Amino acid sequence: MTLGKPLPVTYADQTIWLLPEHALWWPQGRVLFVADLHLGKAATYRALGQPVPSGTTLENLRRVSELIAHYQPAQLVFLGDFLHARQARTASVLGQLALWRRSHSALSCALVRGNHDSRAGDPPAELNISVVNEPHLIGPFAACHHPQQHTTHAVLAGHTHPAVRLQGPARDRLRLPCFVFEARSATLPAFGEFTGGQTILPSAGVQLYAAGGGTVWPLG
Repeated sequence: MTLGKPLPVTYADQTIWLLPEHALWWPQGRVLFVADLHLGKAATYRALGQPVPSGTTLENLRRVSELIAHYQPAQLVFLGDFLHARQARTASVLGQLALWRRSHSALSCALVRGNHDSRAGDPPAELNISVVNEPHLIGPFAACHHPQQHTTHAVLAGHTHPAVRLQGPARDRLRLPCFVFEARSATLPAFGEFTGGQTILPSAGVQLYAAGGGTVWPLG
């Protein structure tokens, strides 16, 4: 799959790229940030007897691999909610994770614990993913799961799965994932395939960037 066109923006006096694939690239630090994979969410629902489709974990990992191959990061940072729940730790999910990690064994990976990570538990130690609590300071950024303010660093976070509703001609409406920037706090859209979203309404002091159709663009 051909990757979309990123949108460079200035944040914390740095150029960062907002990626249509619902991730963020910091070129100077060579760090790729991804929020809210919720790996194994479909498996969790199936364990509860819900007839949901399979294959979402493999698709999520494939998409991460495409970004790694393209941007060649020195570090990959997961901004919380890596695994969805304890029920996500199935042999299939963990096996797919192990294969994925072996294919990127030289890449430094870190997970900033989110609320779902507290319930799901840390990734297996053999995945060699450093697990830290928020805020995790990286250059000028505070990598977090929950959107918040930091006294010295600009926040990059996830958690809310932000989305925006666009009004088209007549009664047409489109709902797209979005990036949210406000007062030294930026929230990334959820990366996971099988995740919901919270609709964000335009407001003063908040800049929204919609992601869809292989591009990212500012709203308002």
